[in-house]
Amino acid sequence: MKLLNAAVFFILVPTLVPALDPLSTSIFMGGAAVAWQLFSPHSWLKCSLLECCNMKDTLNLSVLKMDLDQKVFGQPLAVQTVLRALSANMHSKRPRKPLVMSFHGWTGTGKSFVSSIIAENLYQLHIPRRRFVHHFSTVLHFPHLSHVHLYKDQLQNWIRGNVSACPRSLFIFSEMDQMPHGLIDAIMPFLGYHEEVDGVYYGKAIFLFLNNAGGDLITEIALDYWRMQKRKENIPVKMLQSLLSEEVFRNTNSGFFHSQLIQKNLIDYFVPFLPLEYEHVKACVREELRTRGHPEDEDLVAEIASAMTDHPREERLYSSKGCKTVASRVTLST
Repeated sequence: MKLLNAAVFFILVPTLVPALDPLSTSIFMGGAAVAWQLFSPHSWLKCSLLECCNMKDTLNLSVLKMDLDQKVFGQPLAVQTVLRALSANMHSKRPRKPLVMSFHGWTGTGKSFVSSIIAENLYQLHIPRRRFVHHFSTVLHFPHLSHVHLYKDQLQNWIRGNVSACPRSLFIFSEMDQMPHGLIDAIMPFLGYHEEVDGVYYGKAIFLFLNNAGGDLITEIALDYWRMQKRKENIPVKMLQSLLSEEVFRNTNSGFFHSQLIQKNLIDYFVPFLPLEYEHVKACVREELRTRGHPEDEDLVAEIASAMTDHPREERLYSSKGCKTVASRVTLST
């Protein structure tokens, strides 16, 4: 129908401007073509210059993999799981349910960073489509326990409205360990295996939950593997996901405490973020120096990384804050 309308438009335009000379007619036609592209809901030109919802999936998994491999340090299990999840979701023309991933690990291990890389790669031409990436901060958006019922209604309305406008919407919930109990269950109807909910299709939406809960469990398992001289890449991801599911369901500080999202198996992937080791923190310091235009002083890199590698007390194998304070330490040292 759109092609037919366009054809009629360009057939009729010349008859509307018979008095114009050939050059003026060409300019008019060119302007008309640009105007048509700008006013067409999902034209390539409009999507290049303005924000629009890309109904056709444009995520290049190879580019995403390259970004994750080059920019994310020490997270082989998380990168592997995220790529597998997104690949399965993108290769389905009409997914049966939204993609739901819960990121778990200590602070500074890359949960927010990976979320931002996914958002940057999700839309055409790598132009951030902020209208369709929705970030909820528990501390900022849900600060009062007494307002949980109000938050539930607001959250449902926000998700329903935004998915109606753009099926391929991305929702990121950070600080899940501070989420009021029961609040996140308000979005349960949107995450299940439904063709539509009240006329809205949610299968192309993506939900990411960022949670510090489960970080201690992941660290204990990683430390056990290190002590047994086994590679962390060999930790069974399915086993770790099952343990994380049980841990955050029982953990009163997880945001998923006794959550129906877990009871009804609506979270597709529990993504483990491993604690960062000395070499990974060094990589973060080098990247920070490079970003600021400073030379890579290996003595300074080693000094900062060594001061941040503090867990456990005897082995000092991991950084309890990941790369969280690298930027401030580089500032103080340069």
